[in-house]
Amino acid sequence: MCNYCGCRDFPLIGRLSTEHEEIANAAGRLRTAITQGQGDLLTLLDELVDLLLPHTSTEETGLFTELRDEGSLAEAVEKLCAEHDDIHGVLGAIDRDAPDWPAVLAALDRLHRHIDNEEHGLFPAAVIALPISAWDRITPTTV
Repeated sequence: MCNYCGCRDFPLIGRLSTEHEEIANAAGRLRTAITQGQGDLLTLLDELVDLLLPHTSTEETGLFTELRDEGSLAEAVEKLCAEHDDIHGVLGAIDRDAPDWPAVLAALDRLHRHIDNEEHGLFPAAVIALPISAWDRITPTTV
């Protein structure tokens, strides 16, 4: 996770970064369980999805809305939203009777890259791009 630019000092970015760590840890537990063939895989999957859904909602209805309105990062935001849809689509559509664990592992790889892109690309850029008034609008309602 990003620790070099100070973007975590913004309360919303700090919260989202902390959630990224929790999501990455849950994804790691699921990956390990899948690759070792042990553990309650569906419960671990549910735990990951339970972390992802509110996190992506916060990003998309708060930070991403402001970034779209500002304009300079709108294309990056659209790409990240498409990645959210892709990852949620795979993880949320698992056939619980015959799960496609290779598809889940591939989605976890994409999730890892997605988090890295937000942490080291979007979040630092958002701190520069958004005026304080935008942060004032999103911080009280989403943090």
